[in-house]
Amino acid sequence: MASSGLVRTRDNSIIAGVCGGLARRFGLSSFLVRLLFVVSCVLPGPQFVIYIALWIVMPREG
Repeated sequence: MASSGLVRTRDNSIIAGVCGGLARRFGLSSFLVRLLFVVSCVLPGPQFVIYIALWIVMPREG
């Protein structure tokens, strides 16, 4: 069941489904989105805060 909205995935979830949902929404590989997130964590910035905010804001796929 593909959704055009931004939702957290159930079937492509490792922690909360945020990266899987972003990948599905923008037509990217979920592996690529997760890899970019992990690599970005070595840079200074609010990556974890953004992830947690998306976890709270994005609805779970129904």
